[in-house]
Amino acid sequence: MAQTMRRQTTALRRQSSSPASLLATDGKPHPLQDTLMAATLVLGAVAFITAMWHNLHLLSSWAGLVGIITGAYGQFISATTRERFLLIIGLGASAVGFFLGMAHGGLFGGVLG
Repeated sequence: MAQTMRRQTTALRRQSSSPASLLATDGKPHPLQDTLMAATLVLGAVAFITAMWHNLHLLSSWAGLVGIITGAYGQFISATTRERFLLIIGLGASAVGFFLGMAHGGLFGGVLG
């Protein structure tokens, strides 16, 4: 019984000592979720930054739309608090970029007629 307790304590110590495991509560790798999280953050940053210029509305609205879709699917399959936290940050930036891009001219503004 004491050996079982000692093994669990050692496993928890090993898991929490890694700096990459901040808020990753299960200690397992999640390559798909991490990729979606990174893509959502990058698309959100692109959409948010390019939304500051009205002539970049095509880039900001499309990057925002793809970021929203990517982030929503990432939220659906996320496994840890770290993934959910960063996905929400990316989703928020994507949504702001998307909405400002739509206000400045939309997804097809002037391209399709």
